[in-house]
Amino acid sequence: MYARHSLVWLSAQGWQEAIAAAAPEHAGALRAWQRAGHPCIVRRRDADAGAGQVCLGVALPPEADGRKPRIALRLNAAEVARTWPPLPLTAVLDMPALPAAWQAPLAALLDDAQDAGIELRVYGSVALQVLTGLAYLRDGSDIDILFQPASTAQLRDGVALLARHAAQLPLDGEIVFPSAQAVAWKEWHAAGASQARVLAKLAGSVRLATRDELCAALEAS
Repeated sequence: MYARHSLVWLSAQGWQEAIAAAAPEHAGALRAWQRAGHPCIVRRRDADAGAGQVCLGVALPPEADGRKPRIALRLNAAEVARTWPPLPLTAVLDMPALPAAWQAPLAALLDDAQDAGIELRVYGSVALQVLTGLAYLRDGSDIDILFQPASTAQLRDGVALLARHAAQLPLDGEIVFPSAQAVAWKEWHAAGASQARVLAKLAGSVRLATRDELCAALEAS
């Protein structure tokens, strides 16, 4: 199963099938996306998706009115030519696509994360702008961070790290547990109590889980 936010490049046959199945108004955008060699993004699975299918999305740059066009795709996994995990934070530093005001604070975040042995990845508008060179970022855009802790101690340290650097950067994003359940790090940070319930996103659904429950699964991994 492909993890949410992973980057996926389709085979020529996969693109042919995706374009044939798309709404007519989306066909041109998908052809342009294919020609440019841009990746699709793994999204939450549709409830009726088959075991051999992968649910993907193409997120186009925001339009002048702020609308964010999204095209949902569903294909046989055999049409995936290659896949990458979300971009590491190291891959987006010093990229001219990013606002200059973010560069020094992002470098400081990366330095602190590396000192703590924590790997951070990025997805969303920042990753798409770096990957495609297209204009995704707007005033008020967030930096979506993906953090996959290896222990409860690293979870605690990583959330504290993000909360500290959020004073200088518009950080958002998710904690991803070994079970592939994901929780918004801000919600986790705000929840506080061990028995507080948080919204956990799974591959094809969402549920409420306690912080203790998720931590226990982390320690059991």
